[in-house]
Amino acid sequence: MANYKIQISSTAEKSLKKLPKKTLSKIVALIQSLAVNPFPANYRKLRGEEHTYRVRIGTYRIIYEVRNRELRILVLKVGHRKHIYR
Repeated sequence: MANYKIQISSTAEKSLKKLPKKTLSKIVALIQSLAVNPFPANYRKLRGEEHTYRVRIGTYRIIYEVRNRELRILVLKVGHRKHIYR
């Protein structure tokens, strides 16, 4: 299986800069692991979206889109579960 290329949207990048350092390191590690396995054990498909998924890290969520033809993962949003789905 080929590795996927990871792209981070500007919205997700801004959110990452605001996170606490301890949480940030865990989230970055998970995002990097998505390149090898875009569907980790705790992923869920989002309703109403065709190729959009979410993965949990404690109280934080990563919303991402998998583009299989291009072997690309686009990280759309990163944030606390209270605010991520708004």
